[in-house]
Amino acid sequence: MIKFLKFIPAQLTFFLIAGIFFGNYFSLDPIKLMVVFGALIFMFAAAYFYANKQFQTPFIFPALVFLLSFFIGFGAITFKNQLNDKKHYSKQLQFSTNAPVSALITIESVLKSTNYHNKYEAEVFQLNGKKTIGKILVNIKKDSLRSQLRVDDHLVVKMVFSEIAEPLNPYGFNYKKYLRQQQIHHQISGDNSQFLRLPNTNQTVKGIAANIREKINVALIRYGFKDDELAVVNALLLGQRQHLTSELQQSYIGAGAIHILAISGLHIGIILLILTAVFKPLHYFKHGKLMATALIIVILWMYAIIAGMSPSVVRAVAMFTAIAFGMFVNRPSGTYKTLVISMFFLLLFNPYYLFEVGFQLSYLAVFSIVWIQPKIYNLWKPKFWILDKLWQLLTVSSAAQIGVLPLSLYYFHQFPGLFFVSNLVIIPVLGIILTAGIVIIILSVLQIAPQFLVDAFIFVIQQMNHFIGWIAHQEYFIIQQISMSFLLMVAFYALLFFVLKWTEEKVFHRFVLVLFSIVILQTVFIFEKHKRESADEFIVFNQSKASTIGQRTGNKIQFSSSEDSLKTSANIKIAYLVGAELDEKLPSEKIKNLYTFNNETILVVDSLGLYKFTSVKPTMIILRQSPKINLERLLKELNPKIIIADGTNYKSYLKDWEETCLKNKTPFHNTLQKGAFVLNK
Repeated sequence: MIKFLKFIPAQLTFFLIAGIFFGNYFSLDPIKLMVVFGALIFMFAAAYFYANKQFQTPFIFPALVFLLSFFIGFGAITFKNQLNDKKHYSKQLQFSTNAPVSALITIESVLKSTNYHNKYEAEVFQLNGKKTIGKILVNIKKDSLRSQLRVDDHLVVKMVFSEIAEPLNPYGFNYKKYLRQQQIHHQISGDNSQFLRLPNTNQTVKGIAANIREKINVALIRYGFKDDELAVVNALLLGQRQHLTSELQQSYIGAGAIHILAISGLHIGIILLILTAVFKPLHYFKHGKLMATALIIVILWMYAIIAGMSPSVVRAVAMFTAIAFGMFVNRPSGTYKTLVISMFFLLLFNPYYLFEVGFQLSYLAVFSIVWIQPKIYNLWKPKFWILDKLWQLLTVSSAAQIGVLPLSLYYFHQFPGLFFVSNLVIIPVLGIILTAGIVIIILSVLQIAPQFLVDAFIFVIQQMNHFIGWIAHQEYFIIQQISMSFLLMVAFYALLFFVLKWTEEKVFHRFVLVLFSIVILQTVFIFEKHKRESADEFIVFNQSKASTIGQRTGNKIQFSSSEDSLKTSANIKIAYLVGAELDEKLPSEKIKNLYTFNNETILVVDSLGLYKFTSVKPTMIILRQSPKINLERLLKELNPKIIIADGTNYKSYLKDWEETCLKNKTPFHNTLQKGAFVLNK
């Protein structure tokens, strides 16, 4: 590991990542950035000529190299950010008017649909008659009479470009942030009649790949594939996970086997082994090895294109392209070096990969396998071959889980306790499944696949799904709702790193670092516990057609819910409990008419419209269930600080109330627009 840290590309990659990170959060004008580049290159050239003349390397030389790498990362994300381009469609939008605009868009990819909408990612190539660039999210209401759009479809629209909404409840999934990392900043929504298709005159590589996938699916359906089996084949071999049902996807997550359904290094490595065996006879001819290597690399990248060029596919193919080239020159570089070089060029190509969860988990898992697995494996040396192979699989799976565990808890808040069982069963046969799947796809497209072979493959996929479902239903072994803050995650990784370094060489200074990391971890625990215990909040959650109120005191929270929200509010409550890292939830109760919080008296006015109390004078008022009241009279009689309206009110009422509050200069908070109302201590 120490030698690896001295590996120059590893050091350059570190500074590249630092530059990308800072460039994502701190903007710098592209012209000023070019000036900085010019100055650094001039200083670098001067230091280089000085070093050649003096026959020694000055200290400033490596410092300039690392600084250059930092600003290359900074520049990569700055110039990759389409918002910095004058041609981006947002430069022509006038959000103050919120008026519809005329645009020409092209569908780039088909996303996972919801219950009510088909969703697509599109490129805006013309806005109000001017050429533009930039991606947009397209939501089209489902219509059984209309076919779904396809990649490369050109459309004319005249619609309002709206911004992606922020999460409307505390600790909710930030879809806006997720899409921003995909460079999608706006969306359009409507029904099929608002989208006019234009004749498709040309096809892109993505469109050709989508057509190939469609033909493959038609062929598979003809041979009897359907439902979950077809969805798994699409995910496992074609890189398309949008067809997976929520239940099936959750089963694979619960069983700790979701990585099987995302094309990654495991899949590409197996395909590389298959291709190496297939093209091995070419090695006996002159330049045959070069030809075999070239064919393997071309086929790998063709496969990546057909699979949709998703980040996981691109990074896996890039990594194994380097490995294939190393095998050709008989200099297979170390795994660490291959990983770091592939990471460097991938981030240079698309710096936004750095912020994708899959990218982080993938590289962390491989690093963990390479570094941690040998340490675990050496704890026991089985004498029998079958035990040795099972032990290898178990240690590989355990090493990967140890490496990604803090990051996985930070993002997903659960731990699949039986992950080793699902991996022990599925990974040994995954190579056979992939090989058989590729053969069946080819034979199905050529319409020469033996039906018994197809039926056998479908049966295997069904049994794999049933096994995963059975594992996922052992709920006692799935630990859920685990809170993990960013600081805590970093502290755990520091402890893990220093413990592993100490196991390599048990010297005193490394043991001191282990103790120091334990102290840091305890400090983070104490700090976060104090932060939780000192926080008090009163929350009116945003919920469509239902009401939920939360009153938090330190580590405890009391939820009050309407009867119609007891089931629908479960996700909102869980998200808050996990995000706020609360230890205890008091039993839920029905919504009351009066609440007190931090010297504030909060009155809830429901459909009964009762608000006249002689004993108390409310300072804040919550309106729910569309009460038929004269709000202007209420404001004059009670003079509240603020009016809060939740998602159970009619939209027409909300509009009238907002106008009345504006007229009386009383703040109005509509949770459907502004999100949950949070009152802090």
